[in-house]
Amino acid sequence: MAEPKSAPFRCGHIAIVGRPSVGKSTLLNALVGDRISITSRKPQTTRHRITGVVTEPGVQFLFVDTPGFQTRHRSLLNDRLNRKVTDGLASADAIVFVAESTRLTAADRAVLALLPPRVPVVAALNKIDMLDDRDTLLPAIAALATLREFAAIVPVSAERGIGLDRLKEALAGLLPASKPLYPEDALTDRDERFLAAEFIREKLFRQVGDEVPYAAAVVIESFEHAGALRRIRATILVDKPGQRAILVGDGGARMKAIASAARADMERGFGGHVYLEVWVRVKPGWARSDALLTRLGY
Repeated sequence: MAEPKSAPFRCGHIAIVGRPSVGKSTLLNALVGDRISITSRKPQTTRHRITGVVTEPGVQFLFVDTPGFQTRHRSLLNDRLNRKVTDGLASADAIVFVAESTRLTAADRAVLALLPPRVPVVAALNKIDMLDDRDTLLPAIAALATLREFAAIVPVSAERGIGLDRLKEALAGLLPASKPLYPEDALTDRDERFLAAEFIREKLFRQVGDEVPYAAAVVIESFEHAGALRRIRATILVDKPGQRAILVGDGGARMKAIASAARADMERGFGGHVYLEVWVRVKPGWARSDALLTRLGY
């Protein structure tokens, strides 16, 4: 009697999409089990396509946190970011559409309208821990189901780690048979240099007002690794002198706070001591410079 064939290994890319502030990056970090994508309460924090790698028996999930579709400011930078979104969706094997369990908005429907019709979509109904009455969850699922044919609708809490196993189970069968593309212990396709810049940029979003973070970019000038010590020099580019003054703060206090918080995140993430220098430079029109955007990886 022939032995039954074992199920093939599956591996594929899964784009995580949704309107701003629904918890896409928080969900990615929760699935990976580490902080690889920056988060803040401000919309459109994510600028780069970041892949989180999750390897389990028989399957490797490649979760892709793409930038939010940029409508806030029109520039060459935002045109490039929008292209990253559409390219990421077109190349995905499956999509996770993230919406809040507490409400569905016109912006949610607009995101759904952008999704390719032939790519299977699993809806992650997020923030169920914030529901005052769990009896409202079933009507929310029913309302969402009228908007599109979903492969599954899974209630989750990215913040609390609820429902993530069910979400991965729903996605696993949608991925193609393929060998793993990354080592079993990999967490992301990004290196420490990239993550260092992102940790700094996250602190800009968390500690500075509404406009300045969108007008700023972080350049890692040097990254030296000697044993457990990393020496990092970074420059924050801004458009105007006034933005530099806001970032530096009175007597340099705000920049010291930003650098200190970023360094603490780096030391936790990299597992070693970090010596960090951060400077602020005025570079008018950096978001319209094709060469500089290319250098920054946009």
